[in-house]
Amino acid sequence: MMKIKLTEEVWKEGSMFIAYCPELDIPACGETIAEAKENLIEVINIQIGEMKKLGTFKENLEKAGFDLANKLEVISLDKELMEFNNILVSA
Repeated sequence: MMKIKLTEEVWKEGSMFIAYCPELDIPACGETIAEAKENLIEVINIQIGEMKKLGTFKENLEKAGFDLANKLEVISLDKELMEFNNILVSA
């Protein structure tokens, strides 16, 4: 079974938390951070299952930038999120 290293971003919007996977452009929400993260994993697994059923799994991962020719145990993009901060600029 292939493992894929993905990024998880968590945002607060109003009273809800949004968990987002930018590589696959998949969001999920929840009333707590933990619930949003759990829902994101569930939605990602559903999406991967549907892509496999449709025969578009490898094509979609390659479009997202993953190198599937590399037979590594865990595939990932050549970029990695190193820091994430809020900044304030004058406009």
